[in-house]
Amino acid sequence: MITIIRADGTAERRQLDAMRARASEKNADVELTVQAIMENVRQEGLPAVERYSRQFDHKVPYEIKRERLDEAYAACPAELISALEHAAQNIRNYNEKLLSKSAEWISPDGGKVGRIVRGMNRVGIYVPGGTAAYPSSVLMNAVPAKVAGVGEIVMITPPTENLSDAVLAAAKIAGVDRVIAVGGAQGVAAVTYGAGFIPRVDKLVGPGNAYVAAAKRLAYGLLDIDMVAGPSEVLVIADKTAEPKYIAADLLSQAEHDRLASAVLLTDSMELAQAVDGEIVRQTGYLSRSEIMEASLRDFGCGIVCESLDKCVEIANEIAPEHLEIVTGNPRELLPRVKNAGAVFLGAYTPEPLGDYLAGPDHVLPTSGTARFFSPLSVDSFLKTMSVLEFDREALEPISGEIIAMAQAEKLTAHANSIQVRFCTQP
Repeated sequence: MITIIRADGTAERRQLDAMRARASEKNADVELTVQAIMENVRQEGLPAVERYSRQFDHKVPYEIKRERLDEAYAACPAELISALEHAAQNIRNYNEKLLSKSAEWISPDGGKVGRIVRGMNRVGIYVPGGTAAYPSSVLMNAVPAKVAGVGEIVMITPPTENLSDAVLAAAKIAGVDRVIAVGGAQGVAAVTYGAGFIPRVDKLVGPGNAYVAAAKRLAYGLLDIDMVAGPSEVLVIADKTAEPKYIAADLLSQAEHDRLASAVLLTDSMELAQAVDGEIVRQTGYLSRSEIMEASLRDFGCGIVCESLDKCVEIANEIAPEHLEIVTGNPRELLPRVKNAGAVFLGAYTPEPLGDYLAGPDHVLPTSGTARFFSPLSVDSFLKTMSVLEFDREALEPISGEIIAMAQAEKLTAHANSIQVRFCTQP
């Protein structure tokens, strides 16, 4: 089911290059279509949004009433509501621990400096429609924004025939303020520019299809975005102590996302790699999305057998995976050497789905190697800071000459003058 490669400097390089290529491809037709949608919505506003919504979703946008959220909550099984509320509380607790505070202090020069931390005014959350119903993503996007003190959270989702009760219940639990049935690139454009009753937002987060991803790329700069997510991926570092059926199950849990998902095993044990491959074949036989998993593992899954666990970590840092599981005799021993990963899962009983749903840290993670420079979504993603300075005459005068000298070196005479007029009778 998976190709097993013995690392030799070349074979694994080909595999890594294929993984990168799958995420970097863009559809030129999609880009052109989305550019036109964005520009038309910018110029025309709501009429353009309605026109595209009729074309793609066969409905015009509308706001979903609070009563519909209450009905959805009541319609969900009690077990699901309990799980969603438990997850929301864990996400809330985690982000409250991370929440930055405003602070001021006296500088060495005697003035007061610091920064003010504020939640954004309004953020948008994109929630896919159709067959994709992910209430967990609603919680993972909305709860951190709520902890940050965002003024208003606006969820947008395509106006599908049957909106998911689970998604709407999650919006209620997370404290979403408004839910608007509008999706696609036209939905992204609407919250980028503002369109009629659809407000402009300061930041847009959440996953979507290729059209949504392209629209988010074009919107960036007019608003902030979380990231343009690529295909899902998991990388597992395991040694001979690992249980093959656990490793196989965790690889399959990502492979079922879509055909472009990547699932990679790095190990120093050929015996383990072969046992995991056998378990993948066995477990795929009774899982519902076997066709998708088989395609994903065939094209973007592999087992790489390395000479040592140190080499496994080296390759993992180069891949910078979205999810990194370390299932070894002493996983914490390797953790200090891990530099690039979206989220790290330590030990046999910390599988990736734990992070997807319930543990508390966010499952909105950098993909396609971007963990080299991007971080997971968190409360920090919905905060902005402002510097604050307060000096009196006694604090400013002793350093005034230095400010003037630096301004004159940059030939900015008005900058220098701003200081001179305060301490000289003649500038």
